[in-house]
Amino acid sequence: MIRLLTAVALALTLLPSPAGALSVTDQTGRRLVLPAPPARIISLVPSVTEILFSIGAQDRLVGVTDFCDYPPAARRKPRVGGMLAPSLEGMVSLKPDLVVATTAGNRHETFEQLERLKIPVYVVNPITVADVLDLLTRLGRLTDRADAADRAVAALRERIQAVADRVDGRPRPRVLYVLWPDPLIVPGRASLVSELITLAGGDSVTADGGQGYPRYSLEAALARNPEVIILASHGSEKSPLTRDKWERLGQVPAIAAGRLHTIDGNLTHRYGPRIVDGLERLARLIHPEAFDRAAIR
Repeated sequence: MIRLLTAVALALTLLPSPAGALSVTDQTGRRLVLPAPPARIISLVPSVTEILFSIGAQDRLVGVTDFCDYPPAARRKPRVGGMLAPSLEGMVSLKPDLVVATTAGNRHETFEQLERLKIPVYVVNPITVADVLDLLTRLGRLTDRADAADRAVAALRERIQAVADRVDGRPRPRVLYVLWPDPLIVPGRASLVSELITLAGGDSVTADGGQGYPRYSLEAALARNPEVIILASHGSEKSPLTRDKWERLGQVPAIAAGRLHTIDGNLTHRYGPRIVDGLERLARLIHPEAFDRAAIR
């Protein structure tokens, strides 16, 4: 019944108007009216860029940010600058039917500038794994790739369930996840990474911290006696200089047990299809006994 109601609600977000236009409701509840399904889309969100490629809608993608680097083919799309201050002139020159932006990473001024130019802005705001799957479905409907999006969502759900089955009933180690070391930034309440840690069979020691991704006291984090420490890398999982600082903390259970790991932050911070890759990686690090040890890098 819940899935049926969700499907009905989603269907209502894409309703043709009497004049033949397309009425769309974005993830923040904003309603847009488009003359037709968008054929020229600019993505100001790396995760959205990944999603559009994953469902075969990349031909509609006419512009991306400098941070849209996955898949590699995304780097060949025309660039409009950074997420905070994309080039307005560059975006206008690409003649988009729609710009996809996010409340986390893009400035409200950018939305206002585009709307003054009568360029529709579709805003995304996923916070949970369910939101990510919902976004994938929405973008599939928006780009006439509904079947591909549905297949992708079904495959991701199967992989998520497979992880849940592997870790079910096992003890839940205390996990300290570090998004950024100095100042220390961690996953707090209502954050995607906190949810991924839970799904992977761990308990985040900072999940009761501030909303989202707050700064946190290193002393307070270590006082929780984490049994696993996971450092998010930015660009590569090999960050020896970052690890050196942590490896000296021999009194911490995670370090004493040799359970200091790194993970590619793009897999766990970007809310695209690769979050399930991130979930699988987290589960292998938190519960190596539940997986083939050869699969752990």
